[in-house]
Parts: sequence; C-alpha cells; structure tokens
Amino acid sequence: MTSQPTLTKAGHGPEGPGGPPTGSGLQAGLKNRHLSMIAIGGVIGAGLFVGSSTGIATTGPGILLSYALVGTLVVLVMRMLGEMSAANPTSGSFSAHADRALGPWAGFTIGWLYWFFWVVVLAVEATAGAAILEGWIPAVPQWGWALIVMVVLTATNLASVGSYGEFEFWFAGIKVVAISAFIVVGGLAVFGLLPGVDSDQAGLSNLTGHGGFLPNGAGAILTGILLVVFSFMGSEIATLAAGESEDPQRAVTKATNSIIWRIGVFYLGSIFVVVCLLPWDSKAIAEDGSYVAALDSLGIAHAGQIMNFIVLTSVLSCLNSGLYTASRMAFSLGQRGDAPQAFARTTHRGVPRAAILVSVVFGFVAVFFNYKFPDSVFLFLVNSSGAVALFVWLVICFSQLRMRKIIQAEAPEKLVVRMWLYPYLTWLSIAFIVFVLLYMLTDTEHDGRSTVLLTMLVAAVVLAIALVRHRLAGRRAAATAPERDQVGVG
Repeated sequence: MTSQPTLTKAGHGPEGPGGPPTGSGLQAGLKNRHLSMIAIGGVIGAGLFVGSSTGIATTGPGILLSYALVGTLVVLVMRMLGEMSAANPTSGSFSAHADRALGPWAGFTIGWLYWFFWVVVLAVEATAGAAILEGWIPAVPQWGWALIVMVVLTATNLASVGSYGEFEFWFAGIKVVAISAFIVVGGLAVFGLLPGVDSDQAGLSNLTGHGGFLPNGAGAILTGILLVVFSFMGSEIATLAAGESEDPQRAVTKATNSIIWRIGVFYLGSIFVVVCLLPWDSKAIAEDGSYVAALDSLGIAHAGQIMNFIVLTSVLSCLNSGLYTASRMAFSLGQRGDAPQAFARTTHRGVPRAAILVSVVFGFVAVFFNYKFPDSVFLFLVNSSGAVALFVWLVICFSQLRMRKIIQAEAPEKLVVRMWLYPYLTWLSIAFIVFVLLYMLTDTEHDGRSTVLLTMLVAAVVLAIALVRHRLAGRRAAATAPERDQVGVG
C-alpha cells in the first residue's frame, strides 16, 4: 500500500531527489488587480478571434452548443483545479498537485508536456504578431519583428514578476474592453437598437435561417468541439500566478468562482453576436474572419485594422503569459528535482532567470523552424503539442479525485473551494474528455487524428523518461541505504 502524499505550505513544494531546499524563491509581486485581469484575460486568447470562423463555417449557428459544451467542461475542470490550488497554492499548479496525488511520474510528465506546449505557442504567436507588424511597417522583415517582440517580452519577464503583471494587466485590459464593446454594440444591432444597420441581415433569424440551427447535422457539434477546444487553453494560468500573489488563496478562489461568467460573456456572448449579425454561411466570415466581418456589417470603418490591433494585443498577451507560464512550470519542475536545479534558482527579485532563458531559447528555436521548415519540423511541433490541453484537463480530474481525500484527511479547513457533486461530475468530466480524444482519432479532415497520435507519442516518450528516472532514483536510494545504516551503527 502506497503512502499518501502530504500537503505542504502554499508556495512550498516537496524537496525532490537532489533538488533545492524546500521553499520557493519566488516573491509575492503580483497585486490583486493583476491577478483579476490575468484571470479574465486568460480565457480570451487570439484563437477566439482568428479561429472561430472555421467553427462557424463547419457547424453553423450550432457552434454555440460546441462552445457551451467545452465551456462547461472548462468550468468543471477549473473548479477542480481551484479546489486543489486554494488548499495549496503553488507555482507548479496542476503539475505539483499531480506529483502529490498520482506520483512523481505524473507531475514530471504533465509538467514537461505543458512546458513544451507553451514554448511551441511562443513561436506560433511570435510569428502571428510579426506578420501583423510587418503589414504595418514592412521596412522591418517578419523575422525581425518576431525577434523584437520576443526580446522585449523576455526583458519584461526577467525584470520582475510585477512587470509581467503590469504588462498583462494592460494587454488583458485592452482585450476585455474591446470584446465587451463588441458585445454591447453588436447586441444593440441584433435587437434593432442600433441605427444604420440592415435589419434584414442582422437579427435572431440568422440562428434558424439558412438551413436551420444545425445545417450540417447534429454530428457537426462534435466537429465544432474539436475546432474550439484549444482556444480555451490559458484558463489555468491564474492558478500558477496565484503562488506569487499577495493573497494566493483569495486569488484562486476569486478566479475559480468567476470562470462561469467569464466564459459565458466573452465566448458565448461574442459568438452569439457574430452568428446573429451575419448568416453563418456568409462569404465575408470565411474570407475576412468572423469578427472582422461582424464589424464590417456594423459599418465600422477600418474594421480589419481594428481587429488586427486587437489580435496583436491578444498575441502579445499570449506571448507574455506563455513565457511566464513556461518558466514557472520549469521552475516548479526544478524545485521538485524533475529538471536541472538551476531552474529553481531565483534572482534577488524572485525571478527564475535560468527557467525563463531556457524557455525563450526553445521558443527562438521553434521560431527558426517555423521560417526554415514550416511544413515539416514546425508542423510536427504544433501537432504534437495540440492535444496537450485535453491531457492537462484529464490529469487535473484524476488528481482531484485523490487530493480531495488527502485534504479532507489532513486539513479539511483548507477546502474553501469545493468541486460540485463530487465525485460524479469529476467522473463525468473524465468521460467527456476521453470521448473527445477518441472522437479526434476518427477525424482526418481537420488533422484531429494526427494531433492526438503525435501528442500521445510525445507524451509516451516523456512518460518513459519519467519512469526510467524514477527507477534509477529508487536504485540509488536502495544502494545508499546500507551505507547510511552502517554510519548509523558506527
């Protein structure tokens, strides 16, 4: 019978084999307003703005159901993560919880997979941002803009966690204001309260016209799920950042409790406005993108450039948070002995410099692959990290099943956030995630099959490394045990 892992103080992970002394070197440099905006902005990714048009074209107005189903799953998973993180806030978040609940192999595997996901995202977002900037200032080549963006945000993260929080506060603030304004103005147009908008084109009739609410059949909802599920990645960043906040438990609780309205307003609200403003099969949605087409339909001048600015802000926000998240996960891995000890060392300002630099170096390498080998090496990197979100959510579910028992046994007063209908909704979430993964294996049209298989391949390699390390550590411990006994006898 294996012994159950014990809870540790907030921000302090267990000392890993050969790891640094217990206690994070991180500092509480994030203010409550930073955490609030990180939590709000974390659910608004660039994928929402640029990726929704494919989902609408594939599913029709029924894409709302796809967003609602995935949004419900994210709410449940965040509730589970919130329960564990409120009881034990740490920079390792779900990776640290998996380490305690399921074993070192789980924390190692999901931690490195998550880190891999975000360093690939760095390359994707840097390239996307560079393309927009080159369109504005073509004198600087695209690779030059990618380099400038990466260097600036790396310097921001190296300065202090407070500077990261301040940048993210304003980046996220712009996103929130922009999408809120879009929902308000678009909503007025949908209900005929905005002058100058063609009432024959905009309205609730678009939900059922042009072939009905599900013009491509109910099965399209599942395809829609595959297309939108990855745009929700980033909701968990607030729980990682909470370890460096003034009041970690309060920050996690607030972020967890607000996830429902955040997803409801920003995702469902904005997509509802889009599919009501324009017919789902409008050529403008396919050619210009859903939000640009919607802005054009409202008669807003320079809609494309306005949306480019909003997308650029989202890209910079994602880059900023991606570098922060990757470095903190690397820091946590180093702290637990699952990565070089240098990753767990911090500067006098509480910045894990080595973890940041290694993460950004891999990001630069991925950017190089994007320009040099876009259809081979970089395509492999993107596809092999594509299903990481689902694996992360699955690990969170299984970790929560065991951590609830551990917390109840050792520190029940720390259960300030509780998962609803435990354990039934947890098992239901697991079943849904597994179903989506299995359905992706049947999807060849949108690369779902290759994405799952390649992610599983990378996960298997990382898991194998974790198991080998665990076995070697066990052998070393067994080999040194007699020596310790002799010293004790002597």
